[in-house]
Amino acid sequence: MLKLPASVRVYVAVEPCDMRRQFDGLATLVRDGMGRDPKSGDLYLFRNKRRDMLKALFFDRQGDCLLAKRLCKGTFRIAFAAAEQGQSSVEITPTELGQLMTELTLSRP
Repeated sequence: MLKLPASVRVYVAVEPCDMRRQFDGLATLVRDGMGRDPKSGDLYLFRNKRRDMLKALFFDRQGDCLLAKRLCKGTFRIAFAAAEQGQSSVEITPTELGQLMTELTLSRP
C-alpha cells in the first residue's frame, strides 16, 4: 500500500472516466474537470464505468506517476452524496483511500 505524507490530499472523481486515458488525459480531467492543479502533489483517483478499475495520478517532484488497480472479480463500491450536489470531485483521507484499496468499499454521507 502507498504511504502518503500527511500533507497529501486525495481527491476522487465523482463521475467515471475512460480508462484509456493516460498521464496527459487524466491531468486534463484534473485541471478542467476538477479545477485543480495536477502538479500540486495531491493524489487524484479515477474509476471506470464498470467499477472494476481505479487509476491514481500524482506528481512527486520528479515527474508524473500513474498507478492502476484492476480487480479480477468484484467491484469498487464508492458512494458519495456529493454526486447529487453536482460536485466533480470529493476529498477523502489517506485512511479512506487505504480502506477503498483493501476493502473495496467506501461510503460517505
